[in-house]
Amino acid sequence: MKILHTITSADPAGGGPIAAVDQLARVHMRWGHTVEVASLDDPSMDWLAQFPFKIHALGPSISSYAYSQQFVPWLKANGRNYDCIVINGLWQFTGFGVLQANTGVPYFVFPHGMLDPWFKVTYPLKHLKKWIYWPWAEYQVLRKAKAVLFTCEAEKQLARQSFWLYTCRETVAHLGVDAPPGDPIQQRQVFLERFPALKDKRLILFLGRLHVKKGCDLLIQAFARVAALDDRLHLVMAGPDQTGWQASLQKMAQQLGIADRICWAGMLSGDLKWGALHSAEVFALPSHQENFGIAVVEALACGLPVLISDKVNIWQEICEDRAGLVAEDSLEGTVNVLQQWLALTIDEQKAMAVSAETAFESRFAVEHAARRCLQIFQEP
Repeated sequence: MKILHTITSADPAGGGPIAAVDQLARVHMRWGHTVEVASLDDPSMDWLAQFPFKIHALGPSISSYAYSQQFVPWLKANGRNYDCIVINGLWQFTGFGVLQANTGVPYFVFPHGMLDPWFKVTYPLKHLKKWIYWPWAEYQVLRKAKAVLFTCEAEKQLARQSFWLYTCRETVAHLGVDAPPGDPIQQRQVFLERFPALKDKRLILFLGRLHVKKGCDLLIQAFARVAALDDRLHLVMAGPDQTGWQASLQKMAQQLGIADRICWAGMLSGDLKWGALHSAEVFALPSHQENFGIAVVEALACGLPVLISDKVNIWQEICEDRAGLVAEDSLEGTVNVLQQWLALTIDEQKAMAVSAETAFESRFAVEHAARRCLQIFQEP
């Protein structure tokens, strides 16, 4: 097949949907399929030269809606060269642009959690704005798609709660990640050489954007409650500060008296990222909303148990596989999972680590998701 993914931005630093596209595309290309990306990025961006597969940067876009006047003409001229088009994400011009182009090629939509009712509750004014163009834009994009692909059953169920006007062909396609590359021992060494103060420490790892929905503040406050249980406990906050929140979080840590127990690692990639995962004893994400959680699954792939909230949509699978601990997305819940983890014996923690890796292999290896997506794309 020849597959075109459309996305607002393919910048790897953004994480989220482009990380999912990257994982699926690599496997599909290994299996002999052609995968390309059409994005609304500025073609002058430096990172485009290192992008791992063919990309058409059709920006720069304008406004928060990310409108680009080049996108629809390009699709009309080139869209029929593909067997299918996959729209990644909602609420920006890529989806409506595919609808306008009307190429005749079947298209599919990956909402990537963007229909979660958490956004309606948390940002009511934004939700009202979305209602203004929902009936003639996103609703039509979803209704006319050959299928709308949800990453798990929980996401599909939640999507029905955001708008009463909602019709589409729903299917669960799953997501996954590739097996960790490289040598874990060498990667651990690379990470600890970059952050030598963390040697011989017990590391609790947060890996993701420093964003309010990720519950970073809950994790810092909860860590302050348990830090005294073991002087070797350290919290690693690894991820880009996209909203300028880090300074406030650091001030919070200072006021709580744990500033010297937190490492602000910034965005990690390659061996540094895998080294962080291999150096930690547990992964923590008390998110208020998480569609799938690529970083959660990467942790499982490294045999790292996960401490997550019940707002991470794969929490039920984590519980079933005994691959981690789950609580509500509150301070009490976050404290509870940290305390539960620290109360486990070494043998119990090792058993959970084995279960984490087994969960990855049986549920979340990217080959499962890639195979399922191809099946959906090729259905008559």
